[in-house]
Amino acid sequence: MQKTNSSLKDILLITPPFTQLNTPYPATAYLKGFLNTKNISAYQMDLGIEVILELFSKQGLERLFQVSIFRLEEFGANSQRIFTLKDDYIKTIDSVIAFLQGKNPSLARQICSGNFLPEASRFDQLDDMEFAFGSMGMQDKAKHLATLYLEDLSDFIVECVDENFGFSRYAERLGRSANSFDELYNHLQNELTFIDEITIKILKERIEEVQPKLICFSVPFPGNLYSAFRCAQFIKANFPNLKTAMGGGFPNTELRELKDQRVFEFFDFITLDDGELPIELVYDFVTSSELEMPLKRTFLLENNQVTYKNNSTRHDYKQSEVGTPDYSDLLLDKYISVIEVANPMHSLWSDGRWNKLTMAHGCYWGKCTFCDISLDYIKLYEPIAAKILVDRMEELIAQTGENGFHFVDEAAPPALMREVALEIIKRKLLVTWWTNIRFEKSFTADLCLLLKESGCIAVSGGLEVASDRLLELIKKGVTVEQVAQVTRNFTESGIMVHAYLMYGYPTQTIQETVDSLEMVRQLFELGILQSGFWHQFAMTAHSPVGMFPEEFGVIPEQNEIMFANNDINFKDKTGINHDKFSYGLKKSLFNYMHGICFDYDLQDWFDFKIPKTKIPSDYIYNCLQNEQNFTTKPNAKIVWLGGTPLTEIYTKSKKGNSWEMMKLTFHNKTQSYDISLNAEEGKWLVKTLDKISVFAENKITFSQLKTDFEQKWEDFELFWYSKPMMTLKQFGLVSL
Repeated sequence: MQKTNSSLKDILLITPPFTQLNTPYPATAYLKGFLNTKNISAYQMDLGIEVILELFSKQGLERLFQVSIFRLEEFGANSQRIFTLKDDYIKTIDSVIAFLQGKNPSLARQICSGNFLPEASRFDQLDDMEFAFGSMGMQDKAKHLATLYLEDLSDFIVECVDENFGFSRYAERLGRSANSFDELYNHLQNELTFIDEITIKILKERIEEVQPKLICFSVPFPGNLYSAFRCAQFIKANFPNLKTAMGGGFPNTELRELKDQRVFEFFDFITLDDGELPIELVYDFVTSSELEMPLKRTFLLENNQVTYKNNSTRHDYKQSEVGTPDYSDLLLDKYISVIEVANPMHSLWSDGRWNKLTMAHGCYWGKCTFCDISLDYIKLYEPIAAKILVDRMEELIAQTGENGFHFVDEAAPPALMREVALEIIKRKLLVTWWTNIRFEKSFTADLCLLLKESGCIAVSGGLEVASDRLLELIKKGVTVEQVAQVTRNFTESGIMVHAYLMYGYPTQTIQETVDSLEMVRQLFELGILQSGFWHQFAMTAHSPVGMFPEEFGVIPEQNEIMFANNDINFKDKTGINHDKFSYGLKKSLFNYMHGICFDYDLQDWFDFKIPKTKIPSDYIYNCLQNEQNFTTKPNAKIVWLGGTPLTEIYTKSKKGNSWEMMKLTFHNKTQSYDISLNAEEGKWLVKTLDKISVFAENKITFSQLKTDFEQKWEDFELFWYSKPMMTLKQFGLVSL
């Protein structure tokens, strides 16, 4: 574990409770990395994991059960059971947390043998688990059981101590598009909750150690908002000279129309969009004796009025200038890996530690009508050079000791993914990575092979509504056929695919929802999709649908905006109640992900009448038969991912003629194979494989190879598409 050096620092960066249990949210690490380049010292903390570890400890549970004893008779049967078993929870909690931190692997046997963990209602779902985790390893099964044990305790906390508790969110409903600040403000006048007390105790100790001049809260989600305000309230009451600022995903999307002065009883500054330059200017402002200084995209209170200042002439920093994220100070060896559900993609989110990086700022597509494409963090697209990115990966591996990366892009650009993959392989870096993409046709079988070779294990992308009419309305820029071919390319290369699915899009008919489900059923049945999740459409203020609702046939409910504005309630002119599809869509998907129930009639998933699907049962199968023709673009880069073959010359005779042949034997990690060619062509190929090796400095194009080949022989295409060469293409000869 890294030593935390919390001696005096200029800025204290805080992620308030709660985001993820298994890995820190990256915003403060990005900012600390940037501040390093400016020689502004910063200390960062993930208050969420620190509160969780204090709560879920022997002493934490002893206090929890003490606090709840006064309301014993109000508890439901499940909470009474947990309370009765309190000694078992207190006895086991430290061992279980250590196990989930990866420190105590041998405990898995005891957890799995039963009669070790106290069990309450969350364990009732275990019958499902046997089928979901059938072939699962012992460590993972034990992680899942330990997760259920923690969820039982969480249920107890919610019922008996603090109704707002949640592992990855806290008091989330108070932050969910509250157009008025009233409810949150009133809530902040209440006594501190049990969780608040733990939070404030840790915060107070850290402020006294660090003695910062400025405290910055990064608030990514609605579920972090209440705690951020609670902390800021404590700071104002107890450290009145300290300045507080808030930035991050929540204010970026929700607080752009802020008018309520009471917010500034808690925060001195609220910044929008990219945080680097705003935080630098706020720091200069706080530490200067001047009364007037330029600021960038910053709200503050002036003459008792909420004022938005954007009067700095300086430009935002380029991605190449913001430095490498710096994870020091964070308790990287204390995060806990949980396995909540059997969804393979969701387990990537919650299991294991990932270094987070961004390939490109913003989205290179930037057209989807449901997305907040009017906001700078999506609208302004700026990729980073592959070499700089892989330099940053190497720095992070050295810094954290972890070689897993999650690229947190809106959508990673295929051309940049290709360059990053080539750079990773060239440097012989051993990394594991995953990211979010658009299912576009650039993801050829060859590109997917290259990505897999570089350590890519999974991608997620929006299929949204599996209907070509709606994909066009969404301006997704893909068709269902294209999605099917791309998911097949990823799957066949060994990369897992997760699809975001959407229902209830404006003007979507019941028929389209049913047809969309049928498309999804076929994608899973053919094995080219491994994971998915249905989201109901939400209309947001900064998306094209939110900005021009009449074009999409929706009628928004308008409220006066004093505080947050993002999710907008609306009526769809079709009058369809899309909520009722939720249960059936999710239940069918759960079964499809486990490879079962493909033969069920779609009607079986719903308890109300639905129309029959109009999609032929072999629709996706036929999409996959529409194969690309035999052509390679002249400017395509040809790369060899394999090694040097062993060669052997032999003579072949036929009808009194004899000629020399060459046998080339290749070995890869899992198998050996050979091809035979005319000896001269074989010698040319051995030399060429060396030139086009992934480790070679210069990349060679298809037309350069063709020119070189045709100086000696004719018709390169005939050679390139011959049977021996097609064999090599299966084993790492790729056109990019």
